[in-house]
Amino acid sequence: MSLIERAELEALIPHAGGMCLLDSVQAWDDSRIHCQSETHRVAENPLRRDGRLAALHLAEYGAQAMAVHGGLLARAQGQVAAPGFLASLRNLKWHIDFIETLPGPLDVHASQLMAAATGWTYQFEIHHRDTQLASGRAMVMLMSDET
Repeated sequence: MSLIERAELEALIPHAGGMCLLDSVQAWDDSRIHCQSETHRVAENPLRRDGRLAALHLAEYGAQAMAVHGGLLARAQGQVAAPGFLASLRNLKWHIDFIETLPGPLDVHASQLMAAATGWTYQFEIHHRDTQLASGRAMVMLMSDET
């Protein structure tokens, strides 16, 4: 059972329609989130090229989990998360080349390493069943009213 379904996710992040890559939130707390997705199997996934979905796009799945987590944290405080942009990706590791044929959901985990008024840093991992597909660290810079 999911805590949060797709429609509610789309209200928390700037991605909608096919570009919202996550289907649900399975669990979350102040420092972590666990999302699931089966959008890797959707033929209309906007990240596919020539019918294939490269594992490098798993970084976007991780970044969207971060955005959802930030949105949930802000909502819990009666606020709306400031818009942001992906500023850097580091220590990226892929253990597979393509993901479109993997049956069943992907598990997307993100853990907040740092939070400040100017941005967030997260570690993310994406798994399929018991196999890690990708991992990395991402930093999001939040936009202020002056930006």
